[in-house]
Amino acid sequence: MFAKWRVVGLEVHDGFMNMAIDETVSEGASKRVSPPTIRFYRWKPSAVSIGCFQSLLDEVDVKKCKELGIDYVRRRTGGGAVYHDYNGEITYSVIAPESFFPKGITESYKVICGWVIEGLKLLGVEGYFQPVNDIIVEGKKISGNAQTRRGGVLLQHGTILYDLDLKTMFAVLRVGDEKISDKMIKSVEERVTRLLNHVNVNIKDVTKALIKAFTKGKNYEMKTWTKEELRRAKELVSLRYKTKEWNFSR
Repeated sequence: MFAKWRVVGLEVHDGFMNMAIDETVSEGASKRVSPPTIRFYRWKPSAVSIGCFQSLLDEVDVKKCKELGIDYVRRRTGGGAVYHDYNGEITYSVIAPESFFPKGITESYKVICGWVIEGLKLLGVEGYFQPVNDIIVEGKKISGNAQTRRGGVLLQHGTILYDLDLKTMFAVLRVGDEKISDKMIKSVEERVTRLLNHVNVNIKDVTKALIKAFTKGKNYEMKTWTKEELRRAKELVSLRYKTKEWNFSR
């Protein structure tokens, strides 16, 4: 068993590599060759990820994604379709043996989401956990999270909204037959918030606060991926995450 958490600071990858890294480290953690890992990342180009049980064509306007240069990829976790804007969010993943966390799904969400809430607090933003997997600030959602458990390993990843590009989000997600309208945008703005609504801070400072909160009370070291992990992640990109078979499997 590894004595320390590995923490990987803010990286930028495309959606396929982001999902492949999560799976690679989950595999490694299951085999006890990868340490428990916390990572932070952004998506370039911007991308849409869909839950593992969703239909891509039902949830995503694939043609519009191609027009705008936006990737789309299926996750291994459940939940709904999410637009990941390069300038609009920070994403985290926590990958560790299930034994590190409570057995209950809601309870384990509460633990990890608590780290996000602590990070927001360091920025002067008060948030709270709303079961099953949301974080709320002033009555509005600022973070959505998803989790899966396989091979004795828990993987949870989630987003912290820094900014919002609602027009692009509505353009690439299928939100019904209505055209993008001021009414629709207002409806989302009433339910969702972004960090910039609450504090004047840059992404670098947000990441520093999150790292401080996620590592509180932990024995950890800042490290990166092994050569073998990068090799396997690139392999998974080509074998799974970039394939039509995977992304259009439902």
